[in-house]
Amino acid sequence: MMRPSDGGRALSPDVYGRDLLGELPTLGRVAEIETRILFNLDSGDMQPGDWVALAREVHRALAEDAHDGIVVVHGTDTMAYTASALALMLGPLPKPVVLTGAQRPLLEARTDARENLVDAALIATLPVPEVSIAFSSRALRGARATKRDAWAFDAFESPNAAPLVELGISIEVAPHVRAAAPLAPFDDRLEPRVLAIRVFPGLDPALIRGAVRIGVKGLVLEAYGTGNLPHLTGSLIGALAEAREKGVPVLVVSQCPHGFVEMSRYEGGAAAEAAGAISGGDMTVEAALAKLMIGLGRFGDPAALRAYLLGDAIGERTG
Repeated sequence: MMRPSDGGRALSPDVYGRDLLGELPTLGRVAEIETRILFNLDSGDMQPGDWVALAREVHRALAEDAHDGIVVVHGTDTMAYTASALALMLGPLPKPVVLTGAQRPLLEARTDARENLVDAALIATLPVPEVSIAFSSRALRGARATKRDAWAFDAFESPNAAPLVELGISIEVAPHVRAAAPLAPFDDRLEPRVLAIRVFPGLDPALIRGAVRIGVKGLVLEAYGTGNLPHLTGSLIGALAEAREKGVPVLVVSQCPHGFVEMSRYEGGAAAEAAGAISGGDMTVEAALAKLMIGLGRFGDPAALRAYLLGDAIGERTG
């Protein structure tokens, strides 16, 4: 949770000395709450190593089999990245893991924190054994969610997947919620040296070549529309071919929030695919980055890595 810093309006992490049940007694009517403190930092400072530490703690709690579900209180700025990373690191789950946070601090009179915390605790008791984000009376699949608005309470969306849960007068659990599955052994392998590049008119292919040459292990390209890329003036195709020669996978997602990549639709996309680029389908850039990091950490064989990136592990892409 955040609070205004001393003498200013800027928000900083609050000291976790307050009893959540004391601040929000309603939580005790939803579930029996046990708290564990792992980090106390602005989510803008989260790093892949922190994802691993958090995933390990969540995995340990799930393995204890003493809880109906897990709630992770997290800052909104990087919540979608953490949700994607947790979902892909943990794999299929036996119980819910719910991330939530707020656009305004818990102690303010006008805050969304109270509703989001209560909703998250409730969702953690439902038959929704996935990593999800609870925000604004909905639970979104974690590896499909993205932050869409910096100023509204309705801050997150899942552009290409319907909500898992909608909380109104009644509670609606969607039919596409994944079935519970046994918890797999924890695998902490992850390669953080990846780079996301948004394609734009004038992007110098030398910048991609330079990134490959200085040691980037994987690239996520945010392409136009359905995966189109420059292939005439300012062509990126040669740089992608060089990345393939150096064993650097290139995962292509769309700049458009809605829709999906179909690389054969335009000549630029088809040429990129021929040069070794891999379609990210309709994954968010957050999920693509997490999946690329995890895939690089777990798979040394290029064919196995490619199959992992093209596959759908936990609902992070359609089909």
